Amino acid sequence: MTKKITGKITGYQVKTADAEPVEPARIATAEESEAQQKKAEVVRMHESVQRPDMLVGSTYKVKTPVTEHAMYITINDIILNEGTEHEARRPFEVFINSKNMDNFQWVVALTRLISAVFRKGGDTTFMVEELKAVFDPKGGYFKPGGVFMPSIVAEIGHCIERHMQMIGMIKADNLDEHQKEFLEKKRAEIDAAQGKSDGGKVEEGSFPDSATVCNKCNTKAVVLMDGCMTCLSCGDSKCG
Repeated sequence: MTKKITGKITGYQVKTADAEPVEPARIATAEESEAQQKKAEVVRMHESVQRPDMLVGSTYKVKTPVTEHAMYITINDIILNEGTEHEARRPFEVFINSKNMDNFQWVVALTRLISAVFRKGGDTTFMVEELKAVFDPKGGYFKPGGVFMPSIVAEIGHCIERHMQMIGMIKADNLDEHQKEFLEKKRAEIDAAQGKSDGGKVEEGSFPDSATVCNKCNTKAVVLMDGCMTCLSCGDSKCG
């Protein structure tokens, strides 16, 4: 297409097909500016965070064979950035109550130290492994289901771990449906064989008497299955 030029040429510019028009900068409204400011102000857990008047908590009942009375472990959580996309629930304080006063001093000291670590902020999940690694010199005990507890302090660590899994701080290592179905099938076969050889009924929910303690989940559920030592509780296997 031709175009007749009648005037004097003072300049020129080459127009390309992929050139995009430049839009003028748009001025953000007051509402958008406020929303962007709130999005940028992400509150994280630290020792300067003030305790609100109300906290959301969970209470766990712990009954051990080495104590006469049960312990009630209460973990209260603070909700950070409530109502935003950065909303997070973090543990803030711990209380332990029991009728048994024999361990009152160290229980109070332990709860205050744990609460202080929670309020410090950062990654507090390390405490779970530290508490679970405490062993009683008098020996541990087995919980219903065959789970071995090396001490009462380790029991407290398991409660904190379960709570952190519930609020999303620790990822739960759960088995998929196929693994659960396979373990249940093998467990039923072993229970049937044991009941037939013993001439009695195998208690439901228990593991075979010949099982040993699993190094991964501390449950007395490791049996020889298909020529390989396998845990019927967590699925851990020496053969991978």
